[in-house]
Amino acid sequence: MAKINLLPWRQELRKEQQRQFFTILGLSLVLVVVGILAVHLQYARLIGKQEDRNAFLTQHIRKVEAEIKEIDALAEKKDRLLARMEIIQKLQRNRPEMVRLFDELVRVLPEGVHLSKLKQTGRTLNMDGIAQSNARVSAFMRNIDESDWLADPKLQIIEVGKKESTRKFSLHAKQSTKGAAENGDAASKQNNAGKK
Repeated sequence: MAKINLLPWRQELRKEQQRQFFTILGLSLVLVVVGILAVHLQYARLIGKQEDRNAFLTQHIRKVEAEIKEIDALAEKKDRLLARMEIIQKLQRNRPEMVRLFDELVRVLPEGVHLSKLKQTGRTLNMDGIAQSNARVSAFMRNIDESDWLADPKLQIIEVGKKESTRKFSLHAKQSTKGAAENGDAASKQNNAGKK
C-alpha cells in the first residue's frame, strides 16, 4: 500500500480557512464601521433638521411675543381712551347739572340772605353767607329742604356780624340725587332725540 502525506493539504486548507475567516472578519468590521457611520450621519441629519425647526419656531415665537406686547400696549391704550371717554361723558352729563344747581340756589335763597362762599366737595355743598336775621337763615334752610336739587341742610355756625342787624352763618347741604336723576333722564332723552 502506498503512503499518502495529507499534511500539506490540511495546512493549506487551514491557511485558506484562516484567510477566509480574516477576510470575513475584516468585511464584518468594515460593515460595522459603515453601519455605525450611516447611523451617526442619519442621527446628525435628524438633529440638524430638528435644530432648524427649533430655530424656525424660536423666531416665530419671538415674532408672536412682539405682536402680543403690541396687542397688550394697544389694549392698555384702549382702556385709557375708554376711561377718558367715560370722564368726558360724565362731565357732559354734569354740565347741565351744575347749571341747574346754581339756578336752584338762586331760587331757594330768600331775600335778605347773601352767600359769600360756596364750595362743593363731592355731593356736599358748604355755604357761608350773611343774613339779615336768624329767621332768614331758617327760611333758607326750609327752602333747601323743599328743593328737588338740595337736601339735608345742617347749620354749622351762626353768629352776630359786625353790624348788629346781620348774622354770619355757615351751613352744609347735600346735592339731591333725585334732581340729578331727573336731569340725567332728561339729558339721555335729549341725546336720544338728537341721535334720531
